[in-house]
Amino acid sequence: MNGKKKRMILAALTVMTGLVLTLTGCGQSATSPAGETGIEDSTQAQMVSTTENRVMATGTALSGGSGEAETEKEEDFMRITVGDRVLTAVLADNSSAEALKEILMAGPLTIDMSDHGNMEKVGPIGQSLPTNDEQITTGPGDIILYMGDSLVIYYDTNSWNFTRLGKIQDVTQTELKEVLGGGNVMVTLSLGEERASGEQTGTVQAADQAEAAEPGQGEKPVVYMTDPITPEGLMAVYDAMGRDMKGKVAVKLSMGEPGGHNYLSPDLIKDLVARVDGTIVDSNTAYGGQRASTALHLQVAEDHGFAAIAPIDILDSEGTMDLPVAEGEHLTKDIVGAGLADYDSMLVLSHFKGHAMGGFGGALKNISIGVASQNGKLLIHSGGASDSSWSGGTQDDFLESMAEAAKAVSDHMEGNMVYISVMNNLSVDCDCDSDPAQPDMHDIGILASTDPVALDQACVDLVYAAEDGASLIQRIESRNGILTVVHAQEIGLGSREYTLVSLDE
Repeated sequence: MNGKKKRMILAALTVMTGLVLTLTGCGQSATSPAGETGIEDSTQAQMVSTTENRVMATGTALSGGSGEAETEKEEDFMRITVGDRVLTAVLADNSSAEALKEILMAGPLTIDMSDHGNMEKVGPIGQSLPTNDEQITTGPGDIILYMGDSLVIYYDTNSWNFTRLGKIQDVTQTELKEVLGGGNVMVTLSLGEERASGEQTGTVQAADQAEAAEPGQGEKPVVYMTDPITPEGLMAVYDAMGRDMKGKVAVKLSMGEPGGHNYLSPDLIKDLVARVDGTIVDSNTAYGGQRASTALHLQVAEDHGFAAIAPIDILDSEGTMDLPVAEGEHLTKDIVGAGLADYDSMLVLSHFKGHAMGGFGGALKNISIGVASQNGKLLIHSGGASDSSWSGGTQDDFLESMAEAAKAVSDHMEGNMVYISVMNNLSVDCDCDSDPAQPDMHDIGILASTDPVALDQACVDLVYAAEDGASLIQRIESRNGILTVVHAQEIGLGSREYTLVSLDE
C-alpha cells in the first residue's frame, strides 16, 4: 500500500445469498441498538484501509489502487407479486436480466407458472431473451431463464446449464413454497427501486469526509477488523471499540468438545482475558458429551488449557434462573445458569464457524445457546415448545428462538457487553463436534463490535466474499442460518447494516 493508509469508511448492505459481484475493494455494512455508542474514543480507529479482492454484496466498492472511492453500478430490484404477497429480487448483472428489465419498463408482466419436479415453478415469458448459460446449482429463490423464453423460480435445488436472472431476497425455503403453493400460480413481475422488506443504502465515504463522532440512534454501528489472528490483533480490535469492561467481567467462550481442535486457543486470548481481569464462563451441554456435567466441563477446561489462564465458572453449576423475553414470538423466557447474576459485564469471544443445526455459530449463538442452561438449551431448540425435549418446533422456530434468547441476555446485561469473533479454522462444523470436518477455506481475521447482529452479519458477508467459502456457504444456506440474524434485527437486538473499519495498514 506504498506506506500509506487508505482511509475509507464503507457502508454496505447485508449479504445477498447466491448473488455476489467480484469487485476490487472492501465493503460491508450493518445499526447499534438505541443508546449504544459503538465508539467512545473519537481518536481510535478512524482510518479504514481497503483490503484487495474482498467482495461486497451491494455492488458498491472501493478502488484498491488509488484509495479513492469508486461507485459501481447500483443493483436493480424486481418485485414479484403472488396474490397478496410481494417478494423482492435482485436482478443479475448480465444481458439477459437487462432484457427482462427492458420488458418490465413497459409495464408489469404476469406469467402463468406451473410446478415442475417438486423443485420449481416455470412459465413462458412470451418472447425470447439473450442467454448467458453456465453450470449452476440452484437454491431456493433463484430466478432462472430456461431455453431463452421461460422463467423459472426455484424453491429447491437443481444443477444444469442455466442463465441466472436474479435472486429473491429475505425469504426462507418454507416461506417461498408457501407463497408459490402446490400447483399453478399467477406471478406478476414489476420493477422496484428497493427491497420490499427494508431500506437499501450502499454508500461509500472517505474517512476525511466522515467525522469520528459517536454513532447515535439511526446511525450504523461499527465493526472493526484486523487480518492478523494474533494476541496483538485481538487486543487491537478490543481497544478500537473504546469500551471498558465494568465490575466483575464474564468472558463467554466455548472451551471445545474433546476430540475437536478448532476452538479458540488459550494462547490467543490469555492476554486480553488478563487485561479485563475476566472469568471464563460457559454452561453445560444438553447433548451429552464431555461437557454435560460441571465436573466433566471443568476437566475439559483444564485439559484444553483454559484453567491455566483464568478462573472458570460453569454458570449452571448451582442452578438456573429465568430471564424474561420481551415480545418474543416463540419464547416467553430464557433459562440460563444462575451464575450469570454474579457478573456486571461480558466480553463475548466467539469462534465463527459452521454449525450442523444453526448453519453457523457466532456471537448470537454464543450468548443464546451458549449461556442457556441445559433445559434452557432444549427450550430454544424446541422453539419454545419444551424445556425437557428437543422436539416440538420447526427449524425456523429454533433459529428465531436463538435470536430471542440472545436478546434476553443482552437486556439482562443492560448493554454492558462487547463482542469479538475470530474467523479462523473455518470448518462447517461447530466446536461442540468431537470430530469436526477439516476447514477447506482460508482464515480471514478478527472482527469486533458492540452490536452482535452487525458482527454476525459482517462475518457471514466475508464468508460469501471468499473465493473458497463454498462449503461454509452451503452449510449456512442449507440450515437457513441467516434467519437468526434477520430475526435479531427484527426484535431490536441490533442491525444488519454496519460500517466495516479495517485497522490494518
